[in-house]
Amino acid sequence: MAHKENPVDAKRRPATVKETKAMSHPIRVRMVRLCGQYELTNKQLADRLGIDPGTAHYHVKQLVDAGFLESVPARTGQSGALEKPYRSTGRTWWLSDALSGADPDRSFGPVEAFQQELAEAGTASIATYARFSLHLSPEDVDELDRRIVAVLDEYVETEAERADRPVHGGIFLLHRSAD
Repeated sequence: MAHKENPVDAKRRPATVKETKAMSHPIRVRMVRLCGQYELTNKQLADRLGIDPGTAHYHVKQLVDAGFLESVPARTGQSGALEKPYRSTGRTWWLSDALSGADPDRSFGPVEAFQQELAEAGTASIATYARFSLHLSPEDVDELDRRIVAVLDEYVETEAERADRPVHGGIFLLHRSAD
C-alpha cells in the first residue's frame, strides 16, 4: 500500500488552471484515489477502471504533468517484465476552488467519480449518510464549508497513522437548490 507520511503542499491553496483541468475528469479523480492507496501501473489502472491501456496512459500523463501522480522506482511484475508504477503525491486534497472556472461539461468530474466508486462498492458499503436542506446566507455557506473542511483536514493530516485500517471514501457537496 502506498502512502506518505506528510502530504505534499499541506496547506490549502487555490487550484491552478492545469490542476483544475486535470481534476475535472472522473477517471483522473479515480486514478488519484487509487494511487493514494496502491502504487499502480498504467495497465493495472486500465484493468481496475475498465479502460484501455492507451486511455489510462493519456490520463496518467495529465496527472503527472499536473503534479498529482509521480513515478516510483520500476519493479518486476508477475510475468518478469519491468513495470513502471505511480503513486499519488497527496496534493489534490489541499486545493480550494478546484472546479471554479472549469469547463461546465466536466465540472461534475469529482461527483461522477464518487458515484462510480459508490456504485462499484455497493449500498452495503455506506458507513454513514446525512441528507439535509438548510437556509443559508453566503456567509453561512462559507462558515459551514470552513468548519467541515477543518475537521476533514485534521483527519487528512494524520492519515498515515491509520494506514492499517479500511479505506473509506466520501464527498461533501453543498449546492443551492433549483427551487
